[in-house]
Amino acid sequence: MDPIVILQAGVASGTVLLFATLGEVLAERSGVLNLGVEGMMLIGAMAAFSTTIATGNPWIGVLAAMIVAGLLSQIHAFIVITLQADQVVSGLALTLVGAGISLVLGEGLSKAGTVSLMPSFSIPLLALIPILGPIFFTNQSVLVYIGYLMTPLAWYYINHTRPGLHLRAVGEYPSAADALGINVFRLRYAYVFVGGMLAGLGGAAISLAVAPGWFSELTTGGQGWIAVGLVIFAQWNPIRAAIGSYAFGALRRLILDIQGPLTLFGFDNPFYYNAYLGFFLQMIPYAFTVIVLVIGSRESIRKRLGAPAALGVPYIRGERGK
Repeated sequence: MDPIVILQAGVASGTVLLFATLGEVLAERSGVLNLGVEGMMLIGAMAAFSTTIATGNPWIGVLAAMIVAGLLSQIHAFIVITLQADQVVSGLALTLVGAGISLVLGEGLSKAGTVSLMPSFSIPLLALIPILGPIFFTNQSVLVYIGYLMTPLAWYYINHTRPGLHLRAVGEYPSAADALGINVFRLRYAYVFVGGMLAGLGGAAISLAVAPGWFSELTTGGQGWIAVGLVIFAQWNPIRAAIGSYAFGALRRLILDIQGPLTLFGFDNPFYYNAYLGFFLQMIPYAFTVIVLVIGSRESIRKRLGAPAALGVPYIRGERGK
């Protein structure tokens, strides 16, 4: 096993998580919890793959994925912002809706043939940097490089711009923001839409860059749920979200690579041993996600981690408090 190869592949697959996690960070910063990331990623992967087959242009496929997933997110936005329903229940329902629509509309896509993929290339000079060059800047998809740019831009936007200040105000003290003339409802709709678009971009990255030429109900493989857990792990910070995403991507690749050599050991039935251990190893990222979500569900811990004070709380104009 070559560590450079594992880390390089981890960066590529981690980009999928990065897009979805950044989108959820923005949505939750506005005070809206969206557990429908998995469904939005799946419908994004389907839209990207089918549109690329129809047009032959992967860029149009990526755009279609972002628009379709963004529109799907507005169902959740309407239910939790306008109707003020429970955000957890609505998010779970959105995952089921997204999965159902994508599987119905994407029936037969797995046999549709090859598609044009997002271009991959190396960055001159940067690719020559020892260790870091081969990992981050050699033969990576253009979407990976977009992820590199998006992370610091998202961090700067949230922490050092006036719109970012409005975003934080809406997620922390919506009543105070409303009193200052900031439209809480409009901003929450907007950031849920942006979060949906980024989740769709993550889905498109799977079908057009990381696992190219393939779509099925297993395309996302639970990565939407990992992204939700990474938001808490990252403490709603885009830089930490990138670190966590790439680490999880490398872990997923490592799990795939270490299963094969185990058959070299002298077990009576290495096939079954290999399969059982493989299932256990594949469970680790999801078990970690469940643990993070359980920890993050406690309000006292969430406050210490830096969660937005109004996260998951419907805003009712004129009501005292948050």
